[in-house]
Amino acid sequence: MSLLRNLSCITFSANSIITKPYFAISIKAMEATTSELNLNYPKPISAPPPPISKDIELRRAMEASSKSSLFNLTRDDVLYEDEHFMAVNKPKGVYCEAVLRSAPQIVLDSSSEFHLANRLDRDTSGVMIITKSHKVAAKLVKAFTEHRISKSYIALCIGSSPNWRKITVRSGHGRSKHGAWRVYAASDVGRVLPGGSFVRDMETRFEVVSVNSVKPESCEVENVVVVEREQELSCDGDDDDDDVVVVVRAFPRSGRTHQIRLHCQYLGIPIRGDVKYHGRYEWSGRTFEGHELHAEYLSLDHPVTNDPIVIQAPLPCWAAED
Repeated sequence: MSLLRNLSCITFSANSIITKPYFAISIKAMEATTSELNLNYPKPISAPPPPISKDIELRRAMEASSKSSLFNLTRDDVLYEDEHFMAVNKPKGVYCEAVLRSAPQIVLDSSSEFHLANRLDRDTSGVMIITKSHKVAAKLVKAFTEHRISKSYIALCIGSSPNWRKITVRSGHGRSKHGAWRVYAASDVGRVLPGGSFVRDMETRFEVVSVNSVKPESCEVENVVVVEREQELSCDGDDDDDDVVVVVRAFPRSGRTHQIRLHCQYLGIPIRGDVKYHGRYEWSGRTFEGHELHAEYLSLDHPVTNDPIVIQAPLPCWAAED
């Protein structure tokens, strides 16, 4: 009987050790879940990527990886070079890392510290800066971060004809944990998102270059849109006519991920081929691989001499036609 009492005591004690922590963890998890549900998270303004984009983007990424593994810069790609840095014309469909990796093969000196001062999306072409020392890289990265470098992009969009010629869009920018980048209301800047990130500000100025290959009349009036709700800008002509080719020049005043692509989506003129942000993947009997966005020029003060420098990349064929 004494032995049974001891066994019973041991069994009870073991159950206590198992049950108590389990109960405590469950209560804590429930409280955390309830707390998260009670948070008033900001809601995105722009639509999420369409379901079709996942497979297309995966295929594009695989093709770009293959292309990037074989890519080599040539001297024809160099737009500017001195002993401190070089600027190259990155092609579409190649990752920035592949461009950086091939830089030592074409430099005019024996520098061995190559760094990317700016980055472009996989399918964005145009001006990319590669520095030749850590010190110069730090200076240029800081200049980009502090918006002391002016940038211009050109994009070919498909949508409704805009009733503006110049416009500035100010909004929030962010993404939830494991989510896609989205446009948020400007008033949501600083608020926390699921996963712990924050909504940050982004601002882009746009100018219409052409509509269906016709250049618009000169206009000094510039619209300013502070995003607080879904896009409400009216368009010229029939609202159902969303096959208008609109070429725009974009001047980002912040450097958020996919900023121009997101703001084009918000304005109702998504970039052709940009399936992730509702751009036309198939249009006028053709299939377009990758978005048509080009980093046209950079204007900066030299990181060592402080001399003003303007670096311009030649336009791709789709932009040169307009």
